[in-house]
Amino acid sequence: MQKKLIVSDPKIMMGKPVIAGTRITVEIILEKLSAGETVEQILEAHPRLTPEAIRAALAFAAQALRINHKQFFDGQSS
Repeated sequence: MQKKLIVSDPKIMMGKPVIAGTRITVEIILEKLSAGETVEQILEAHPRLTPEAIRAALAFAAQALRINHKQFFDGQSS
């Protein structure tokens, strides 16, 4: 049985998806990676994170995009 790494609770960070057992949001991990931080830098800044948790955050974001991509682009012109 695989441990659930991404969780959402309305009482924690306003319900944003976070790494289980932390208040570190998937959003902040994505922002740090897009700003050019390396996985190693993120792990150093957040010792409770693991490489597996960062991969889980990326997988969560990819799944969310698969589910919501049509909604995101509706109404935008090409």
